[in-house]
Amino acid sequence: MNTTATQTKSTAHGGVGASTAHSEGHAQGGKTFDVRILRQDGPGETSYWERHRVEHEPDMNVISVLQKIAAVARAADGRGVAPVAWDCNCLEEVCGSCTMLVNGRTRMACSALVDKLLAEHPEGIELRPMSKYPVVRDLVVGRQRMFEALKKVKGWVPVDGYYDAGPGPRQSPEQQQTIYPISECISCGCCMEACPQYHKIELSRREGESEEAFAARQNSFYRRGFIGAATIAQAMRFNYDPTGKMNASERLEALMSEGGIQDCGNAQNCVAVCPKEIPLTREIARAGRATTVYAIKKIFDR
Repeated sequence: MNTTATQTKSTAHGGVGASTAHSEGHAQGGKTFDVRILRQDGPGETSYWERHRVEHEPDMNVISVLQKIAAVARAADGRGVAPVAWDCNCLEEVCGSCTMLVNGRTRMACSALVDKLLAEHPEGIELRPMSKYPVVRDLVVGRQRMFEALKKVKGWVPVDGYYDAGPGPRQSPEQQQTIYPISECISCGCCMEACPQYHKIELSRREGESEEAFAARQNSFYRRGFIGAATIAQAMRFNYDPTGKMNASERLEALMSEGGIQDCGNAQNCVAVCPKEIPLTREIARAGRATTVYAIKKIFDR
């Protein structure tokens, strides 16, 4: 595993020591504000800080800030730079793709409002990519590990074919009330980013290693790492489902395997940062009880 080095460039490149005159200009005239972005040109490369100056408009969010930066493609010192890369899709906190660190806090960029951010930090806004996933470029990270974890716990209801199997079992109102809050998960990764037990896994491709071999080795590491709060909750969500519970034992086995629920330290950071306010710690507790009961039953069923 390699940890990406972080380097602060000189003042001329918009580093920490750059002038704050324009931040003060925002406080006085409300016209411009500074945005510091931790950039990285490619996977495994050295990261560096870059400062941009953005004209203030009412009702801006961080995505509109990045759009303005991309349109200008110049740093605060006037240098022409490549547009900053970032992920976004729905722009209404549904797709989960625009997660990043905004002023040190993991959150959705689309719902991070500039006026509120500047009220909290008048000196400007700082943007960084999530630290628990490999950086692809700038604010874009590779989230393959998250989806490998969902594969590991079979976070779906399996379908054998497209033929008509008739009506499935009905859900009671109580089951619906239990399942619905968990089903709101958007796989944004906020809970993983905030979790102290969820450590970054980043591998480098070996010389002569094929792309297929590298992907297989990478996924094997991902499957051994901690699966995270969202994955545990999704395993329970499908175990509650009247159809999904037919595969409940497979999901419980996955939760008990390496990187499973036993790695959770109960820090409760996950539930504090979840943008959908999913009761993650409640589901982790229920998963702990379910796996304990399942393990005891396995002993006596031998």
